[in-house]
Amino acid sequence: MTSSGYKSLLPLYLIEILRKYTDFDHRLNQQELIDKVETEFGVKVERKSISRVIGHLIEHGAEIQWENGYFLAEREFDESELRLLIDSLLFSRHLPTNQCRDLIHKLEGLTSVYFKSRTAYVSTLPDTSQVDNKQVFHTIEILDEAISKEKKVAFIYNHYNIDKKLHPKKDSKYIVNPYQMVAANSRYYLISNTDKYHDVSHYRIDHITDIEIIDERVKPMQSVKGLENGLCLPKHMAEHIYMFSGPSIRVHCLAKRYIVNEIIDWFGDDVEFYDHTENDVKFTVQVNEKAFYFWLKQYDESIEKL
Repeated sequence: MTSSGYKSLLPLYLIEILRKYTDFDHRLNQQELIDKVETEFGVKVERKSISRVIGHLIEHGAEIQWENGYFLAEREFDESELRLLIDSLLFSRHLPTNQCRDLIHKLEGLTSVYFKSRTAYVSTLPDTSQVDNKQVFHTIEILDEAISKEKKVAFIYNHYNIDKKLHPKKDSKYIVNPYQMVAANSRYYLISNTDKYHDVSHYRIDHITDIEIIDERVKPMQSVKGLENGLCLPKHMAEHIYMFSGPSIRVHCLAKRYIVNEIIDWFGDDVEFYDHTENDVKFTVQVNEKAFYFWLKQYDESIEKL
């Protein structure tokens, strides 16, 4: 590379090295930067070039600081934010393991190499907790495009059999009016309407394959039972705690006071408490009927339907 060539790329080299090898606890002096540029990019740099280029970078907004060495003081994400994002991937159930690992490695690449050494446990991510549908990202992209363009989609919808593999529920494709994608219970769901019916349908996105956009406008949401006034997402999610389809009902229950935390965790502000005593409290909430009875089974010693 010519002298002018490496000079024009030196700012990029230095930013990459500072991003990769420095943070508040790890700093590089001028000689260490010179050595890193030669090791990483095969370019010899003079000491005066380092200080001049870093000065220009700082003038143009780069968050580079000097205190016993240069370090990059600010990044797109701090380490606590990256850990939150990585943890959400580790606990997700809607991404195949290899895609989950790839995303984690990309997130790790946004910070220094020293952060990666503290997340070594990622390499033991178990295959058993993830799905085997490799089309998840493609499905999400197609659904996002269809929703934005207000177009119908067609796809194969699958379910697991005893061989632990996905199989089509029927030979033909489902024709669906897509309205919204949501995350619930560590999985992605599509809130939609199946074209030949009039009520709301929920589909597991990781169970969808062979999706395509149909050049037909979606059914107006107002014509779908349960969405006549549009989709109020917080209300919809509170009522459909397991994303079952079907009608919502108002239920009244008697609960032990010690279970109130769990009730609020599930239903949020939509739950109403009344007639409380020292040990018991009654509550009422609007909830999907199938989901409610499924939910009630895990609290049958603490909650009684009235």
